[in-house]
Amino acid sequence: MIDPATDQAKQAARGRVWSLLHEAGVALPPGAHGRIPNFTGADEAAYRLSQLDEWRDAQVIKANPDWAQHPVRVAALNAGKLLYMAVPKLATAQPFYLLDPASIAEPFEVVATGDGAAQHASRIDVAQMRPVDLIIAGSVAVNRHGVRVGKGAGYSDIEVALLTEAGLIGPDTVIITTVHPLQIVDGDLPETEHDFSVDLIITPDEVIRCAPPRRPNGIMATHLTPEKVRAIPALTRFAGDVR
Repeated sequence: MIDPATDQAKQAARGRVWSLLHEAGVALPPGAHGRIPNFTGADEAAYRLSQLDEWRDAQVIKANPDWAQHPVRVAALNAGKLLYMAVPKLATAQPFYLLDPASIAEPFEVVATGDGAAQHASRIDVAQMRPVDLIIAGSVAVNRHGVRVGKGAGYSDIEVALLTEAGLIGPDTVIITTVHPLQIVDGDLPETEHDFSVDLIITPDEVIRCAPPRRPNGIMATHLTPEKVRAIPALTRFAGDVR
């Protein structure tokens, strides 16, 4: 089970960053608190990412569905990349949307949203996915070592673990987050065994390379609750190990 003190430390880090973004006036509607915050400069961060070799070399991308990374998802489709986007809360038996720019008739800006993908993209199972070259992860807070804190639901960690279990990502798969500079914290951030670190942090102003990366080996059943397994159908096959 997860140490309650670690959860409390993560929540404290989230609270500090959410407040910083709000007080600085750089959190876009509907605000920072309680979510992966959309931020002023997200477009610029996406453009800076698009200039990297890691981006140019990637043909298949998995991205989170939050608004902060919407410009990245649109850029991926405009560049002709195959894009997988997580179904919100991984709440269906087929937990990812397939966005193939070669077959999308609607504007990419529409399809790359949660509502647009739900209306216009097909849902697929992990078994139907291709190996992923690049992962885009949303973050609330991150430090320069690549340790990240999400909004607290654990969906990004489960997505990475599911793809690892399926052999679709490995140690060489690049994981990137785009954030506002105020989301980068000094010092340590709390981690658990199931957390992954990011390789690159992209802000509107800079690219931060983090090393060495840390990846979970897959789903850690002891870190799952029965409630989480019931809510995420893709975890059903791990249910026998959940206490």
